[in-house]
Amino acid sequence: MNVPIVTYEDIKPYIDRIANEEPSNILLAESVLEFFRSSGTSGGQPKLIPVNAETLKLLAVSSALLTAVMKKHFGNLDHAVKSLEFQAATTSMYKNNDYRNIISKHHTSPIEAIFCSDTNQSMYCQLLAGLIQRDKVVMVGLQFATALLRAIKFLEGYWKELCSNIRSGQISDWITDSGCKNAVSSIMKPNPQLADSIHKICSYITIIKKLWRNGKFIRAITTGVMSQYVETLEFYIGGLPLVSNTGPSHVSYTFLPTTVYFEFIPVNNNSLSLSQEVQFNYASQHEPLEKKNNNENIEPIDLVHVKLGQYYELLVTSYAGLYRYKVGDVLKVTGFHNNTPQFQFVGRQTCYTDTCSIPGHYVLFWELKAKQGNDSIELDQKIMEECCYRMEEALYYIYRSCRKQNAIAALEIRVTPSCIKSKEAINILESKVIGKFFSPKIPMS
Repeated sequence: MNVPIVTYEDIKPYIDRIANEEPSNILLAESVLEFFRSSGTSGGQPKLIPVNAETLKLLAVSSALLTAVMKKHFGNLDHAVKSLEFQAATTSMYKNNDYRNIISKHHTSPIEAIFCSDTNQSMYCQLLAGLIQRDKVVMVGLQFATALLRAIKFLEGYWKELCSNIRSGQISDWITDSGCKNAVSSIMKPNPQLADSIHKICSYITIIKKLWRNGKFIRAITTGVMSQYVETLEFYIGGLPLVSNTGPSHVSYTFLPTTVYFEFIPVNNNSLSLSQEVQFNYASQHEPLEKKNNNENIEPIDLVHVKLGQYYELLVTSYAGLYRYKVGDVLKVTGFHNNTPQFQFVGRQTCYTDTCSIPGHYVLFWELKAKQGNDSIELDQKIMEECCYRMEEALYYIYRSCRKQNAIAALEIRVTPSCIKSKEAINILESKVIGKFFSPKIPMS
């Protein structure tokens, strides 16, 4: 094929020009309607992904498929019931009347609270509206598992005040955003019985299944780095099914060949060594894999030619200007659904995560050698804290963004005499730790 393989950096100048209102035809034939912004986990920085009319059609098909699966497992959801989804609106949603109508009919969150720029006022008002309409709620969700846990943590901090508001029928004075205040006040009236019921539940522990007793499932993305929060989330949801648009790492995915054209660059299994897997998302990690593995001359293959148990790097050609685009993910073929291959995403970023508290944080075990002739290791607090900070500065954009929002706590370095990986080994390491150090400040965005 004469079309070259590209990375985001190759097409970024064209995307930036379109974003700055140059014609779309410098990259694709159809007009770009908007851009999606990626999370930044694949390449270290968020990316602008073009969206055109064909993309929106595919999203509608995807939504229909999701709805069909939900109906299969949870039955037809009555139109009178609602979802408590802690929303965050994109700029395109501001202009979309259909979105506003859907929110008002099928969600408890007032549109004014969703569009509120103050995150605390927005969260408080969305929770308050969700509790007032608790008997109508069949689903509770947020985009990512960690964000849903932050919402639960927020509820744990404010439940007494929320109960007071529900009991009196008056919203707290610190809610000063007029849109939020008016929207929530319009559905409030004194309800001591509801306040007492919520107080009784939250006095013990915040269990979602008890607070929203008609709830049928919880929705949040639990794949990748979000998988570490699943156990904690399951504790809070009280046995409700956890539904994710993308499942945990052990789940296999069947690609729909009509959505984009898929190609796969074979990757030498032996080259996926531990030394590659344990590194963070430094820029060097994102060099093309075929260069790392001396596979420069290996031609990509299409979907029907992948082999069971083999590893591949993913290329896509989309309707929206991505041509032989290197996504940055490595996949393993795990099986077949009829004749369609199924894949698992292979992680290339691992470290120990401490989720005993919310937010959780990453822990690195460092082995430091003592100076020659000295049997003991002298640890300088300031130097070790600077090491923590330098490590955080080198991590990818989404990590730094989450740190700034306190979604992830400070990175920790634990100094040990050795570095090993299993859970049993971690327990051994913990018993031998001679120093713990945390990053003293949040890295620059």
